Amino acid sequence: MEKNSTFRYGVGIMLINNENKVFVGQRVKESSEAWQMPQGGIDEGENPDQALMREVLEEIGTDNIEIIAGSSDWYQYNIPEQFIPLWWGGKYIGQKQKWYLAKFLGNDSEININTEIPEFINWKWVDVEELPELIVSFKKKLYQDLVEEFKPIIDKLSGS
Repeated sequence: MEKNSTFRYGVGIMLINNENKVFVGQRVKESSEAWQMPQGGIDEGENPDQALMREVLEEIGTDNIEIIAGSSDWYQYNIPEQFIPLWWGGKYIGQKQKWYLAKFLGNDSEININTEIPEFINWKWVDVEELPELIVSFKKKLYQDLVEEFKPIIDKLSGS
């Protein structure tokens, strides 16, 4: 990881269930109706795989998952200028993220968003094609790219 980067390094997960629907959560901190997939920063000394497992446990209360694929590259997005001073102490202009497609192996009852530091106030499973319409506008292109990369894999899993 580049230490003096203006981007924060992180991971994200497109988590699918047995019906190949994707987990999304409604953010605690946002006042909008935006929903997003779990994501978070890579801590000092962690590799992306370790960060992924930590983040999914922190955000949905379970790490009962199987990684299916990792993104072909790191994705990045810029945050709107008005948010830069408010997020991460103003150190970053956006995030560079390694994304993963993973299968949730448990039952819905295992998902617990009331974690130590809750990130979501609500959650649901949605069709993969819905993702770009659910996210905040500055992450829409990211979500479109993720759908383009991971949907063919999901389609293969479902025999489409």
